[in-house]
Amino acid sequence: MKKHLLFLGPPGAGKGTQASFISESNAYLHLSTGELLRQEVDKKTTLGIQIKEIINSGKLVDDRLVLEIVKQNLASNKKGWILDGYPRNISQADSLTKVLSDLNQPLEKVFYLNLDEEILVQRLINRGRTDDNEKIIRTRLDIYKETTQPLIAYYKNLNILEYIDGDRDLKTISDDIKQKMAS
Repeated sequence: MKKHLLFLGPPGAGKGTQASFISESNAYLHLSTGELLRQEVDKKTTLGIQIKEIINSGKLVDDRLVLEIVKQNLASNKKGWILDGYPRNISQADSLTKVLSDLNQPLEKVFYLNLDEEILVQRLINRGRTDDNEKIIRTRLDIYKETTQPLIAYYKNLNILEYIDGDRDLKTISDDIKQKMAS
């Protein structure tokens, strides 16, 4: 059973939901960079205020900061983990690979949850977050296509990428992921 996992996919694809299911059923650490950043915003720290401004403009948070948060959370983990929302680009993937090598916890499987863009826009509007209006959503999807999409080829070349159809019921998707974790 693979225990060092990454969930990739555009905003609204269900990465967080599936990562939660899999982490709960396997007692793995679920590390959602988006959730960690939102916690900073909720605490209204100086960093949180900066993060809120960045998120509300539809942009992405600084690589160094996110990598450090990830490293701190993985350093003491022995059971297994799921990264959700990080890395977002090739540079981050290279940095993450180095950190995981130093921790002796290499990435074993990458699950790419894929959905049609219009379904994604509706899902994001319907979840009702204050940072989710249609203009910001479309900006985030455009940024995703430019920066994160190349990771699909990156991980495919490493033979650790698994495609997951994200337009199915939650249990079917979860069962598909669990089956692919075992292979």
